[in-house]
Amino acid sequence: MMQTIRVYQFGGPEVLRLEEQPRPSPGPGEVLVQLKAIGVNPVDTYWVAGMNPAVSLPFTPGLDGAGVVDAVGPGVDAQWIGNRVIVAGSVTGTYAQWTVAKASRVHPLPPNTTFAQGASLPIPYGTAHRALFHRAQARAGETVLIHGASGGVGLAAIQFARTAGLTIIATAGTESGRQLVKTQGAHHVLDHTNPDYLQEIQAITGGRGVDIILEMLANINLGKDLPLLAAAGRVIVIGNRGKVEINARDLMIREADIRGMLLFNVPEEELRNIHREIYSGLEKGALQPIIGKELPLKEAAQAQESVIKSRAYGKIILIP
Repeated sequence: MMQTIRVYQFGGPEVLRLEEQPRPSPGPGEVLVQLKAIGVNPVDTYWVAGMNPAVSLPFTPGLDGAGVVDAVGPGVDAQWIGNRVIVAGSVTGTYAQWTVAKASRVHPLPPNTTFAQGASLPIPYGTAHRALFHRAQARAGETVLIHGASGGVGLAAIQFARTAGLTIIATAGTESGRQLVKTQGAHHVLDHTNPDYLQEIQAITGGRGVDIILEMLANINLGKDLPLLAAAGRVIVIGNRGKVEINARDLMIREADIRGMLLFNVPEEELRNIHREIYSGLEKGALQPIIGKELPLKEAAQAQESVIKSRAYGKIILIP
């Protein structure tokens, strides 16, 4: 038996229930991982709220985690057993003490990386890499604006952008968040609760505008993002929670683009390549996941509340 979080009706964090359930077994091409840390992501709250029609009740939330391979199913090399791994997508859900994942979604955890850091990697770092280098096609010397940079995706984006030679303008809504993104290497740090922060961005760029904007909350910011773009600028929409109104002329006069992205659309081979880049960055010390808060599994509802409030400082981790 094991402890796991179960959802029997869609809703807010209050619908999460801690239960005892039988430990799952891996099938063909799958591995069983004893989780040591679990990553909490905004997408988890969307699925709990019923926004993914492919999810049926009851279910265990969670896609990211890190731990030790406990068993393997048919067709999987037994040498995986006992290895420290990152889980980047789960068959049975990661809000649990054990999880089953496809072998293709399990990646080695570098020796210099903790389980908590490993659990913070798959969605945030995968999203940041995909947004910057695949969708935005970022190039050295360009300027990137990262909204809400003190959260998991934002911090990952700062670290990737520094290694790629970009100039980084980062925003955060709290003093602690702004200090964090500054220590992570942002060249300019702004308070997005300040009514004048948009003018500050224009001043920083000398009126030229920014080449890339990573947008975590498009329904709030997208209409204000477009006038900030330089010619041929790109907005990459990473997060959104509602409808938004824009002036398309802001795109026309700049010949700019709005590009969406969703990590779940990425082909398997590209995902493997992204994780190779992440592993290399971890080994070299260029990528250093920041853990903001660790909570026991039974406090999963509190963890999701913190994510929903969008004032995260680093990554929120559950410990089973």
